[in-house]
Amino acid sequence: MESLEGNRDQPCMRPQAIAPWLHAVWDSLDFHSFPNAMLLHGQSGMGKFEFAISLSKALLCESPDSQNRPCNQCEACHWFDSGNHPDFIALTPETHRKYLPQGNFDIDSEPSKKTKSTRDDDGDATEKKEKKNISIEETRSAIESLSIGSHRGGNRVILIYPLEMLRPDSANTLLKSLEEPPANTIFILLADRLDRVLPTIRSRCRLVAAPRPERALGLAWIREQLLRISQFRMSDSDIESIYDEQGGAPYAVLESLIARHNKDEKDELSISIQAARYLLESLSQGYRMNWLDAAEKIQKARFAVLLATMQRWVSDLQTVTQQAQPRYYPNHATTLSKLAQQARPLKLFKFWKSLIQMRRNENHPLAIRIQLESLLSQYQQVFED
Repeated sequence: MESLEGNRDQPCMRPQAIAPWLHAVWDSLDFHSFPNAMLLHGQSGMGKFEFAISLSKALLCESPDSQNRPCNQCEACHWFDSGNHPDFIALTPETHRKYLPQGNFDIDSEPSKKTKSTRDDDGDATEKKEKKNISIEETRSAIESLSIGSHRGGNRVILIYPLEMLRPDSANTLLKSLEEPPANTIFILLADRLDRVLPTIRSRCRLVAAPRPERALGLAWIREQLLRISQFRMSDSDIESIYDEQGGAPYAVLESLIARHNKDEKDELSISIQAARYLLESLSQGYRMNWLDAAEKIQKARFAVLLATMQRWVSDLQTVTQQAQPRYYPNHATTLSKLAQQARPLKLFKFWKSLIQMRRNENHPLAIRIQLESLLSQYQQVFED
């Protein structure tokens, strides 16, 4: 596999869309010798998708100056921006398509009505719910199209995000193409959880890690983005609190702040944010929590968000039991300290393992309410003899 690094007089010019903590990754790219497949991985909310969009555009750019890509001037760049480039294929779930070039990137915009969803009384998605998986039909259609040469005679780019959302049959279809990649075809694969990607796929890609920014840099970037939102009002301490809760992932923090600003009670993310807040209140009660009531009130939120909230809370709880400072919820340090004194270490460890096991299937949950009741009941028992 070719290296991403090469001997160059100067790095390729960085697009403005590249987040500052990803500058080093961009500067390491060698457009003269780019691999057939690159797998960019790292924590969700680090800007990997935005990075991949800019990278796809640069690889398709037809400027003769390879150090100035994308040039934003050539016909290929204009086609890409309009979402009509014939040699760019994006395989993403319906929930992510609004972020593609033809989507609306205005962070101050209201959520699209097309992204609204409904759930039934048990919290499971109805038929109107946007699909969160990449279908085998879409994958096969994209792979079959590779047998035809590129439309413009240059590179062809296939972007897949999130890679771990591919169903097994779709992953096997992709693997066959990675084993014998068509000429001038570049796969840009993105994964939030590298451990969920098939080892056979990982072994055929150049792995590139998306780093987490220093806290000061991440917060500075977020405040810069928030200046674009009219009438945005939130204290620095609240912004920093949310930053910690999101594990230092700037894009996830920004998305959460915008959802709070818009206050759309029907938006799925807004529902999840409110549910996560209520979940924290319940978790802070320890053995006194009403787990049936909690499960009832949070069941319509994104299951992945609820699991992440529980996992971060328990991680902090375990940290405090070791006489260390909490990472995600420093504002709850006093409560965590009291709970740490009541928690039974063995039960806490078993609950942590249950959360890890549950997160492996968070994207395909069944009977969400029942699973929440089981987890919250087990959490309550952590504080009982």
